[in-house]
Amino acid sequence: MIATPGLFDFVDSWRSAPVADTLLIAAAVGYALLARRADSWPRRRSLAWSLSLVVASVVLNGPIAVYGDALFWVHMIAHLSLIMVIPVLMVWAMPLTLLRSARWGGARRLERTLDSRAVRLVTFPPLTLAAYAAVVVLTHLTGFQQFALEHPWVRTAEAALYVAAGYLLFLPLVGEDMGSRRVPHLLRLVMLALAMGVDTLTGLALMLTRTVLAPGYAAARPGWGPSGLTDQNVAGAVMWWGGDSLMMLLLVVVGFQWGRAPSSEQGLGSLLEGVRRRTVLGTSAAAGIETDADHLDVDDDQAALAAYNERLAALEGRSLRNGGER
Repeated sequence: MIATPGLFDFVDSWRSAPVADTLLIAAAVGYALLARRADSWPRRRSLAWSLSLVVASVVLNGPIAVYGDALFWVHMIAHLSLIMVIPVLMVWAMPLTLLRSARWGGARRLERTLDSRAVRLVTFPPLTLAAYAAVVVLTHLTGFQQFALEHPWVRTAEAALYVAAGYLLFLPLVGEDMGSRRVPHLLRLVMLALAMGVDTLTGLALMLTRTVLAPGYAAARPGWGPSGLTDQNVAGAVMWWGGDSLMMLLLVVVGFQWGRAPSSEQGLGSLLEGVRRRTVLGTSAAAGIETDADHLDVDDDQAALAAYNERLAALEGRSLRNGGER
């Protein structure tokens, strides 16, 4: 049983995790070597990668890992870190772009792999959102947490699953590591809002349930800790408030990125942009006829304003003719 911790006791609580430590060291060394081979690799990218590894070390080796075995709400902090904080920092570190930029023999093979149909499928935003939702719901609202407490190796698999699910979700939504396959900013905002809904519903379910889903936490809880049900309810609050707060920050970041994007990326995506163009300019694209207006920049070109005025004049003339016929 864990004794009542003081602040120093909490901060000083660390343990070894050989598998995780080996992977973290390999990730740090590998990224550093690639960054040295790349020309003028931005320091902010290296900083983001370093921060992701520091957070991972605290979650897997530090106080969150030590107290997370006895308190579900502390373990929930680890969940949010693994599925949101660490993946976002990894995306901002742009390891795929670093692999493309570093001078090494497998660059072309990597490029072909990233452009393959399989990679396009696993990074397709609706599918990554579905995977994220499945991971969050199935690992929190089923008996998975009890199974993980009974089988320590599942904890390692759980951490890898969270990082993978979070990375695949946020890769096309909050970063620029996808090369030319850019997701429209409006779709990014919608996807993040839907992901926030998953966190909210899962958190509320844990807060409102009257059944302890992982009795192992109640059995291992320290004497100064909350009851099993209270611990689970607090974990739900952490998921709800913590998850939603992090998602809101990402929504602000994506909105800021949208505002700073060049005019060529300011649109709403090919489908919605086509609808907006036909509505504003009245092009004949729907009929399969290409006109000069189809090549106009709706937002920047002065000719777009002239085409819009011409569209209004045509509508007004049609209205007058219809009135005269009556």
